[in-house]
Amino acid sequence: MSECSGQQGHASIPMTHNYQLKVIAENLSGVKHKIFVMSGKGGVGKSSVTVNLAVALAMRGNKVGILDVDIHGPSVPHLLGCEGQVLADDAGRLLPVRCPVPGSPEGGELSYISIESFLPEKDSAVVWRGPKKTSAIQQFLSDVKWGALDYLVIDSPPGTGDEHMTIMDCIPDARCVVVTTPQEISLADVRKALDFLQLVKAPVLGIVENMSGLACPHCGGEINLFKKGGGEELAKQDELTFLGAIPLDPATVVAADLGKPIVALDADSAAKASFLRLADSVTTALKA
Repeated sequence: MSECSGQQGHASIPMTHNYQLKVIAENLSGVKHKIFVMSGKGGVGKSSVTVNLAVALAMRGNKVGILDVDIHGPSVPHLLGCEGQVLADDAGRLLPVRCPVPGSPEGGELSYISIESFLPEKDSAVVWRGPKKTSAIQQFLSDVKWGALDYLVIDSPPGTGDEHMTIMDCIPDARCVVVTTPQEISLADVRKALDFLQLVKAPVLGIVENMSGLACPHCGGEINLFKKGGGEELAKQDELTFLGAIPLDPATVVAADLGKPIVALDADSAAKASFLRLADSVTTALKA
């Protein structure tokens, strides 16, 4: 399969590129909103934000898909607690793995595609160079029968590499949610990510500050363990929408280890309430 990134040389390459983009656009024509969750820094909780945002949207009665393009470190299936195998329909189209949505009103649906579902063992390493990763992501976009979705939420690896360029090339209308933690070491990498998005002319939906303070499980008070407010200040400086802050919460760690999104747990918690507010903020920002 051809690459989506621009190439020079043989005259047939641009036609192949344009055809690939057309196929992807047609396949995603039933998706109302595409949300690309990214950050320049690893370990800031992109996958946790992706999964809990997607589940929160589905719990509100939306049809939601998750595309995991973190080829080397896929974690979406585990965080969802839904580790099925990808099947195909009679026409050979790949079908996303369907997941139950706790407490969802009628109409709420959730499904995902991740490279982990294609591996013989979930702990198998994926040793691929850029072109093969690009081809796999293209197939996820063109060959998977996503159908009619209200939201397609895309999880990404750290940095601004092949996976990010492929998504930006193939889904130019994807709105980007940039995740950071409050510390300067994270903000410095996020600034580079924002510069990348400006260079490729990608629309930025807003910034999320994850691990924003610590919610004490005993008294409910807040401890500024890793600072707080850096993401909100960056959003103000760059005149971007601040979508919300998610605190560190021990319940999040327990939920992740159990394979249960914290927004789907019965018990209330600071992180759960923050993720539900984030879903509302994203919905509002998409309407702006």
